[in-house]
Amino acid sequence: MEQLHAPVRLSPKFEDKLLRKVWLAGAAIIVVVSGGIAFAENAGDAAAVKSEDGKYFDKEGNPTFKVAADGTVDWYTYSGYRRYHSECHVCHGPDGMGSTYAPALMDSLKTMGYGDFVGVVASGRTNGNSVMPALGDNPNVACYMDDIYIYLRARANDAIGRVRPAKKEDKPMAAAAPAAPAEFPPPRCQLLL
Repeated sequence: MEQLHAPVRLSPKFEDKLLRKVWLAGAAIIVVVSGGIAFAENAGDAAAVKSEDGKYFDKEGNPTFKVAADGTVDWYTYSGYRRYHSECHVCHGPDGMGSTYAPALMDSLKTMGYGDFVGVVASGRTNGNSVMPALGDNPNVACYMDDIYIYLRARANDAIGRVRPAKKEDKPMAAAAPAAPAEFPPPRCQLLL
């Protein structure tokens, strides 16, 4: 059989542009067919609708923050600030803003709900070369997971700034340390360990 014409060769620049368009169209089709981009759990409305023993909760029952008009934060937001900066900021950067090797948690909490947060912190996660260690057996994290979540949720919602909260509510009895003799783990932690 006789060849009627030589194969047409596109310029590398035009071929690259064409391949990008084909890839982008394919990705768009996949997103549309799959129903869009979905997150594991939506972070939801962070507004506090109820309080129990000084801890605030949103309409879904997830722990949340409360910041008064004068900037006073609830105790758990303040405690979360302290706990985050004692355990988490080494990898995730100051104020939840991320680092060169760990994500900005203030951004993650815009789409990550409470259950997913607790699961990742307690059990860890591997994503490519990035490894979040399991911290469920670290009492400095596990016992204060709600506090850390509340602080990061407040940061994610721009309810507090980058500095240590200047004013805080009094520490509620539910968060108070046990009376002497000290027992470990504190009552607040017994179910977590």
